[in-house]
Amino acid sequence: MDNTAKRRLIFVSGLSGAGKSVVLNTLEDLDFYCIDNFPIGLLETLAEQIEQYPRLIAIGINARSQESRIPELTSSLEHFRHRHIDTELIFLEADNDVLTKRYSETRRKHPFSSSIISLHDAIENEHRLLNPLVAIADLKIDTSHTTVHDLRNIIHERVSGRKSASLSIQLISFGYKHGTPRDADFIFDVRCLPNPYWIKDLRALSGKETPVIEYLQQQSLVRKMSDQLISFLTDWIPVFETENRSYLTIAVGCTGGRHRSVYLIEQLAKTIQDSGKQVLVRHRDL
Repeated sequence: MDNTAKRRLIFVSGLSGAGKSVVLNTLEDLDFYCIDNFPIGLLETLAEQIEQYPRLIAIGINARSQESRIPELTSSLEHFRHRHIDTELIFLEADNDVLTKRYSETRRKHPFSSSIISLHDAIENEHRLLNPLVAIADLKIDTSHTTVHDLRNIIHERVSGRKSASLSIQLISFGYKHGTPRDADFIFDVRCLPNPYWIKDLRALSGKETPVIEYLQQQSLVRKMSDQLISFLTDWIPVFETENRSYLTIAVGCTGGRHRSVYLIEQLAKTIQDSGKQVLVRHRDL
């Protein structure tokens, strides 16, 4: 690996309980030098060190100890990029109910909670403090529906597997009855299409299985939706690439996330992969 490729810096932040430690541990396994709760005030010194001694570095950003300096991170990211260091920010989030359940099950204390601050209020306070980072994050990962194994795979495939200066594309199928993915850049609703669920022989199958595929391919509305989604992505993915985006997440949702959305995501994935681009497919509710 040449020195330019080694100049890679990943900031990892997010809500407590959303999986920041899992991401840092995974990056450490991928040969990143990981530092948790690094002082934001020392980032200038870090930039000099990376320029002098190129390497892969991951920095964990903790909101509690650096509340007043969180807004500085925006200018710091641009500063690193100006120095030609491949820099990105990963932000981890999850539904409040999920975070509450995780803390209840592990009996851990939320870093913002106290004898006078409830867990609910602590989560809301952290949301507020970290909100500036959500807007500038290169990759947002909603871990509400992911296991530790899923999260590790996402980091392996999207972060480690992404070639420098390339666009990593994730396609997600989901069911609206389980909630929309919060980490998607585009969400397409296909609940208007004919639903295989109402056909007895197809109900137990998925959009990856031949009988469902054949049924959906016969539907003119499905073909029209598929053609138009492919046309949209074919036109706009190159535009995102010219803007030096590192990640793009596209979600397609039906009612249960089992038939129509799965089928369409598989069709989109094949088209994008055939064009030579890197694609990660995730059927969230299958």
